[in-house]
Amino acid sequence: MKDKQPNRYQALIESIFFRHYRNGHTVVPFTREELVSTAKKLKITIPSNLGDVLYSFRYRNPLPQKILQTQPDGQEWLIEGAGRAKYEFRLVVINRIIPDARKVIIKIPDATPEIIAATALSDEQALLAKVRYNRLIDIFLGVTAYSLQNHLRTTVKGLGQIEIDEVYVGIDKHGCQHIIPVQAKGGNDQLSTVQAKQDIACCAEKFPGLLCRAISAQFMNDARIAMFELCLDEQGLVRTVEERHYRLVPADQIDAADREMYRRRA
Repeated sequence: MKDKQPNRYQALIESIFFRHYRNGHTVVPFTREELVSTAKKLKITIPSNLGDVLYSFRYRNPLPQKILQTQPDGQEWLIEGAGRAKYEFRLVVINRIIPDARKVIIKIPDATPEIIAATALSDEQALLAKVRYNRLIDIFLGVTAYSLQNHLRTTVKGLGQIEIDEVYVGIDKHGCQHIIPVQAKGGNDQLSTVQAKQDIACCAEKFPGLLCRAISAQFMNDARIAMFELCLDEQGLVRTVEERHYRLVPADQIDAADREMYRRRA
């Protein structure tokens, strides 16, 4: 879904950034209330959903050009939570979660109920449903997984309110129990390292006794589903543990050659 008012959002975020930014700053804090006060100051309509302003620049659209011009080579500004109703622009090393189009596509018999596919209201909702009904978490991670809750809204110390698209619990053949946060993006939305870090931080705080396996899933233009397992390295950067691509197809479109190829890889 594209922003209906990108210029309005750009004006808000640009004004807030340069109110606080000084040369050499790597962290620029601001508050949710500033979205309201800045909108009044600029005499523009206050967005009914303030969270969508931040969502836009995290997942859909680039920051305004004037802000991008302050980025040193190899670094970029991200918007992160910093507490309840508190945020900050943070300058970080460029670190993107981008599907590798060269990956082998694994065909999976499509078990999505037709009524679900026909009535999903958004790309994200459709993707979460396809992942759930086709047990792609189980297949990708090699565990038995169960959906615990979708669109989990909670607060995390130091981050404020967050939302996880869907949370699974799972168990592997050794009896190890897993907590599996899933980030799903479709259409023009982009997978975010910010959301991955939030998901991992939430699981560490809320489920400390379970092994966290953070998953990101992305619809691609050619009907494949790219899936990533992510972790944090020693510097706190999001890294890819594994990436696989799946395509959901009718069972009769998986032929003997496909099955032989998958058998050889097993």
